[in-house]
Amino acid sequence: MQTIKAAVCHAFGAPLEIEDIQLRAPEMGEVEVTLDAVAICHSDISYADGAWGGSLPAVYGHEAAGVISACGAGVHGLSVGDSVVVTLIRACGSCGNCAGGKPTLCETPYDGDKGPITTAQGGKLHQAMACGAFAEKIVVAQNQVVRIDANIPKDAASLIACGVITGVGAVVNAAGLRAGQDVVVIGAGGVGLNAIQGARIAGARRIVAVDMSADKLEIAREFGATDGVLATSDKPWKAAFEALGGRGADAVIVTVGAIPAYDQAPRYLGSGGKVIMVGMPHSGAQSTYEPVILAAVGQGMVGSKMGDVVIQRDIPWMVDLYAQGRLKLDELISGRWSLDQINEAIADTKTGAARRNVILFDRQTQ
Repeated sequence: MQTIKAAVCHAFGAPLEIEDIQLRAPEMGEVEVTLDAVAICHSDISYADGAWGGSLPAVYGHEAAGVISACGAGVHGLSVGDSVVVTLIRACGSCGNCAGGKPTLCETPYDGDKGPITTAQGGKLHQAMACGAFAEKIVVAQNQVVRIDANIPKDAASLIACGVITGVGAVVNAAGLRAGQDVVVIGAGGVGLNAIQGARIAGARRIVAVDMSADKLEIAREFGATDGVLATSDKPWKAAFEALGGRGADAVIVTVGAIPAYDQAPRYLGSGGKVIMVGMPHSGAQSTYEPVILAAVGQGMVGSKMGDVVIQRDIPWMVDLYAQGRLKLDELISGRWSLDQINEAIADTKTGAARRNVILFDRQTQ
């Protein structure tokens, strides 16, 4: 066991506490990663606020990048010193969904209460989302990481672990967008901006961003949106139809966990279009829609978890697009913070103004 620093949640809605915890060595099929960067995702905040319940005390954080510092037995294709992106997608590789090419829907449960971390006194400490990356080091399954070029900045690389693959993947994988089709993206935050640039990369004809902030709509244009619609305007879907030449969208990507957004999403659709459900409302929240309309014109609603990605397939080409300058990552970062500043970074994220805040670790002190 080794002692590391981590931001621990002891009570939902309370500030995270920076403290020493214990991390065991990697076991069969596991790697230890010394982290350089971890981004703050709204999912981390929702969990820490108690929106979805869960076990406490816990260490959240799941959008990370770093360097492998130890390997357990049976690890193949990875070595100490490799730069990696770390994801929450822990896939067994053999269940029905994994075998069918859907590792984000792996059916094999993971008990984070029995993971590699404990409190400083040896007590239970939950490794949230199979990562627990609000910490200096983590131990995860080898299939949760993807090796990247060491020259890729780790703060940029960390974003790929969740926000980028979720947004881009929702367009490319879940929506199956074809070149020339039209897209509406509801929400121009971190995931929404990635859905927008995913639509641009996929060759969308028109990309309409919908958000409650005029400033965010301007940012959305930097990432590839052709048009912007204020969600606060009267019947905003009408403005979207006008931007699309009088027709509805082939795909509507909902990237916010807001029920009004889900209630309105089908109104932006054209015949045969589909709503891609990405944003995660609080447990128990319910949306309403008219099934007869969807049925009559062949529309659909599809859930998309983590962009339906296969990380060993999808992360390498996204990294390559970044290296070519075709995928914006540096521009997504709003602020860089230390682990000691994590509560300030979370508060800044909650304002809704941030694209992505990133925690950076000084590895000289580890």
